[in-house]
Amino acid sequence: MDLLDLLKRPEGKTLEFKRDLSSPDGALKTIVAFANTAGGTLLIGVEDHSRNVRGVAEPLDEEERLANLISDRISPRLVPELEILPWRQTQVLALQVYPSPSRPHHLIREGPAAGVYVRVGSTNRRADAELIEELRRFSRGEGFDEQPFPALGSEALDFRAASESFAPLRDLRRRDLETLRLVGDHQGKTVPTVGGMILFGHDRERHFPDAWIQAGRFAGSDKSRILDRIEIHSFPVQAVVQAIAFVQKHSWHGATIGAVRRSDRWSLPPEAVREALINAVVHTDYSQRGAPIRLSIFDDRLEIENPGLLPFGLTVEDLPHGVSRLRNRVIGRVFQALGLIEQWGSGIQRMTAVCRDAGLPPPIFEEIATRFRVTISTVPVGPTVVDATEQAILASLKEGQGLATREIAAIIGLSARATRTRLARLIDRGLVREIGTSAKDPQRKYFLAEGGPP
Repeated sequence: MDLLDLLKRPEGKTLEFKRDLSSPDGALKTIVAFANTAGGTLLIGVEDHSRNVRGVAEPLDEEERLANLISDRISPRLVPELEILPWRQTQVLALQVYPSPSRPHHLIREGPAAGVYVRVGSTNRRADAELIEELRRFSRGEGFDEQPFPALGSEALDFRAASESFAPLRDLRRRDLETLRLVGDHQGKTVPTVGGMILFGHDRERHFPDAWIQAGRFAGSDKSRILDRIEIHSFPVQAVVQAIAFVQKHSWHGATIGAVRRSDRWSLPPEAVREALINAVVHTDYSQRGAPIRLSIFDDRLEIENPGLLPFGLTVEDLPHGVSRLRNRVIGRVFQALGLIEQWGSGIQRMTAVCRDAGLPPPIFEEIATRFRVTISTVPVGPTVVDATEQAILASLKEGQGLATREIAAIIGLSARATRTRLARLIDRGLVREIGTSAKDPQRKYFLAEGGPP
């Protein structure tokens, strides 16, 4: 492990810092959450807010103690990698946890119903019964929407609605329902699957009361005053079309006149909205109860939220790179057959490219509680404003090796005190990151923050 590289990164879904193991419960919850979600690294000997490196006094003893705590207090058994990393005159204890095939893990003292944790952003969240069941399905390689509805027959599906959805492409035959996994065999009887009922069920909302889209247009940048609202209870394929129409109704539409042709421009690019909505429908955790898919339009942005975290093993950082994992295989298969999904994993990249071409910042992806949110800004991106001195500081840090205050001061021709003031401003703006043992550490070094200006 590269300790310096880890210290440059903020805490998040796959990284956490702990000053020590004086109270091990928090560390054990993190280890369980890492194993249940997407894996991660725990550093012992680093303060969690300041990232000051305090080190571990007796690293071999702490390593053995942590290994025993994991063995005695976590079930099923976990065997993470433990490593002692040198840092100046001290050491840091690093623990690497991989996504576990034995999910769900739990704290023995709290039991299998209350002691299961998952990672949401930089926090550990206790999993409820629905999330625990999803962890079990994931470990078995099963999807919720592939499960049969044994109490219903195939007539519970609206074949006419399914045929109308496929009509622009081809004639749908009844035997195609089985190929698409809309129906399946259960104890010798043909029954609908969960995915079939969500997509084309006659009485779909009785079984899945939250399988609809709630859309609203709000004044300003919060939800204090609503201007327009709509509830979309259509079958999911039609619901996506209706939701896009609602967004376009409340989007600004203009045109750019070029030398040869006129090009239309929307404040919310329809292609990006379409991708975000399709992703929400396809990746919603329909086993959750309590809230539908929500679409919220503000003066400065669009937010689309769906129930369910990212599929286990996936992080927000994976999404822009085309890494994809399908939660609902039946719904995904049908959307792909209808041409609504072009290629697995390409939707996020396409959404980002469309926003960039429209002069907008890239979409923001977040896990919030047990929901996933996509935010598309309508405010054109502007350049990061830095003066000549700040630009010189940023340029001096491009090599990535890190520089001390006096080294930067010598490069830009300012006193150490004036340089520290400039560095503090850049840190506050998220352009520079500092690493050391304390705020007064004379060997403290500065690095370009990830995602900073080129």
